[in-house]
Amino acid sequence: MIPASELILRPNGAVYHLDLLPGQVAETIITVGDPERVAQVSRRFDRVELRVEAREFVTHTGELGGRRLTVISTGIGTDNVDIVLNELDALFNIDLGRREIRNEFTELTFLRLGTSGSFQPDLPLDSFLLSETALGLDGLLAFYPPPDAPDPLTVALVKHLDRAGTHLPVPPLLARPRLPILDWSLIPAMARGITLTAAGFYAPQGRSLRLPSGMSPRLLTALREFRHDDLRITNIEMETAGIYGLATALGHRSASLSALLANRAQGTFSRQPAATVERLIDQGLLLLVGIGAADAVDE
Repeated sequence: MIPASELILRPNGAVYHLDLLPGQVAETIITVGDPERVAQVSRRFDRVELRVEAREFVTHTGELGGRRLTVISTGIGTDNVDIVLNELDALFNIDLGRREIRNEFTELTFLRLGTSGSFQPDLPLDSFLLSETALGLDGLLAFYPPPDAPDPLTVALVKHLDRAGTHLPVPPLLARPRLPILDWSLIPAMARGITLTAAGFYAPQGRSLRLPSGMSPRLLTALREFRHDDLRITNIEMETAGIYGLATALGHRSASLSALLANRAQGTFSRQPAATVERLIDQGLLLLVGIGAADAVDE
């Protein structure tokens, strides 16, 4: 039995932070950072059966094109992702009444629709990117069981930085996803690469306002030049490594799609961020359901 202090439930039996009960969440889950973006997604549904708000965690469950979907906001950062992934998994794979792990496992599909900054000069503003893997510099995954052996990509990265005479402020941890089985050709021009997941928005991403950053220009240049198995570090954000690492460890499938609103190499920012996010939502739903969101709204 899992003690009450470890699996905290509300008086009505809902998981503590999300305020959700078993049966209220679909097996296909869209995660967004911004709580206001939840309604942007769910207004495209054919119907919405559930709306729940708890702190920064907003959840809508409904149906689009005959497929049941849930969209939930994580807020910013992998500390919130830790709560969301664990509590959503508990709704399916733990008997909350008995406080016991279920014998029958339910596999979930997570699709992150988020924003990010491009790390490479040739990746244009307002384009989309699929994270093939994620490099966690946020610290979350260090608290979970480590892989049996160091990932060859992280070994190659550390050697590359040593040759460049620089190093990361924290040890990197790689999170490789089990991608959902979807028709990825529906977004044919989408770039792919390594996503760097940072612990914060300013210094952890190399930004310096009144305080210097440990992500020095020399280190950022070395990271930008890194290549391994035809992959390069393509973007920086704050959630993907947490989603990939926990989803994979828990036995679920996950994918992270990013709208590139900034180009860090060129110092530019999108002039149409809201429109780009709307297009990303449409593309994400197209991947999950196989029809355009505009078609669903017209019906």
